[in-house]
Amino acid sequence: MSDATERPAPHGEPDPDAWEQACAEDLAAERARRRERYGQQPGSAAEELRKLVDAVTDKVASFQLPLAGVAAQDVVQQVLAQAKAAVEPVIERNPDVFDHLASAGSELLAAYRAAVQGQEGRWTRGGPTGGPTEPKTSGKPGDGDAPAGGTERIDLD
Repeated sequence: MSDATERPAPHGEPDPDAWEQACAEDLAAERARRRERYGQQPGSAAEELRKLVDAVTDKVASFQLPLAGVAAQDVVQQVLAQAKAAVEPVIERNPDVFDHLASAGSELLAAYRAAVQGQEGRWTRGGPTGGPTEPKTSGKPGDGDAPAGGTERIDLD
């Protein structure tokens, strides 16, 4: 026992949860330090969706409909309550699904950007004027001929 804070476990056996507890304490302290320094970080995708639904509900409920009257406002509030009641159970049962959907959306966006940037690079590196190059053709139909209308096919493969 080199550290003054260490205590022997009962019966001389080490505490099996000591490492887990120490890691949890360190993680909680680090999260508190980051919250203090950077502010509250965004939550999971499910929490953010819940916040969005609440914000939209509050904003729509705050609209004053002078021409429609109280009856229309009651109908709007009832529709919002029903929509929120339908969304909440889905969020609660499947919070990880929203994280996966957010990740998938980010991956799709990255793939799209890569495809578009590559194509833009090919267009701008083109001929002497910097414009797109004309496709090379052998005179045979379907062998690199430019499509009608002067457009070029973007190859995403």
